[in-house]
Amino acid sequence: MLQTAYNLNPWLLDLSKPKDGLFRAVLSFVMVVLAISFWHLWFVKKSKKIVAQLPPGPRGLPIVGYLPFLGTDNLHLSFAELAATYGPIFKLWLGNKLCVVISSPELAKEVVRDHDVTFSERDPPIAAQVASFGCNDIAFDSYSNTRWKNKRKVLATELLTNARLNACYGLRREQVMNGLKDVYENVGKPIDIGKWTYLVALNAAISMILGGELPGEKGATIEGNLKENSSESMVLLGKPNVSDFFPVIARFDIQGIERGMRKINQQFNRLIESVIEVAIDKEKDKKSSEQKLGFLELLLHLERNNNEDNASPLTMDEVKGLLVDILVGGTDTTTTMVEWTMAELMQHPEIMEKVKKELSDVVG
Repeated sequence: MLQTAYNLNPWLLDLSKPKDGLFRAVLSFVMVVLAISFWHLWFVKKSKKIVAQLPPGPRGLPIVGYLPFLGTDNLHLSFAELAATYGPIFKLWLGNKLCVVISSPELAKEVVRDHDVTFSERDPPIAAQVASFGCNDIAFDSYSNTRWKNKRKVLATELLTNARLNACYGLRREQVMNGLKDVYENVGKPIDIGKWTYLVALNAAISMILGGELPGEKGATIEGNLKENSSESMVLLGKPNVSDFFPVIARFDIQGIERGMRKINQQFNRLIESVIEVAIDKEKDKKSSEQKLGFLELLLHLERNNNEDNASPLTMDEVKGLLVDILVGGTDTTTTMVEWTMAELMQHPEIMEKVKKELSDVVG
């Protein structure tokens, strides 16, 4: 090592000349002291950031942490292997981000239910910031932000109330029956269960926010494009982005994830504006001003009257962000759940027979 250092810095280490020997020795000493000082400052700063006792976890490399060892495919398998080694809760340094991974139902309950407020704040990924119109939704906005509380209040008091859900029961049932009708009409033919589930869930969600279906050919076009854009959006949201782990290089967008999400978001924006146009047209066609506003009509009403003291103000980006949460979050998760359930049932025929028997006994 000393020989390598000498080859790299012969001027600093050459003390054969008495005239310059003292100066070079002092300079070398100063450089060593500075290096030790910088390391000490970095170590102390890092130690101060981590006050609480951390769970066990693998040791990573300087700067990049454990990123080089995770890979990009089958991350859930990588995390499962780490959980087998370190237990149901472990820590990972991903770049300069400290992450804690949980992998048991009991801990998940602790995090998402019992201590939800404690774990609610997080750094949203860059792709999520773009997809949610600048974190103007429920999923990625900051819990401490008063705007988030306002949006949650609108959802809780206007869309997710028992009265609203009961009023929309007929609309939801109609969409499910339409989906079952399509299945019966295609008996004996293969069915894309993911596409079928998505369309049923999407039509049910749109019926709730509009108070009815999207009209005709325009509705079919919007539904098809929403499905495609939603799938592409979820892929980018789940893709590891180096810019999230190293914010200093985020401006370069090395993987092109931000550019790809912005392109999808532009298409999403046009589709959502088309849905908003349908809601505006329905509002104009109402004969009585005393009729109860649909959910989207209510959002637009709050957006138009955002200067009134007696209203809960919303911006247009917040209206769009809430629609993205409902149309994407409320359809993709349902589709994924049904697909995985059907895959598991096909892998276990004996359980499939029990399900069929129960459906026959209960539903008929």
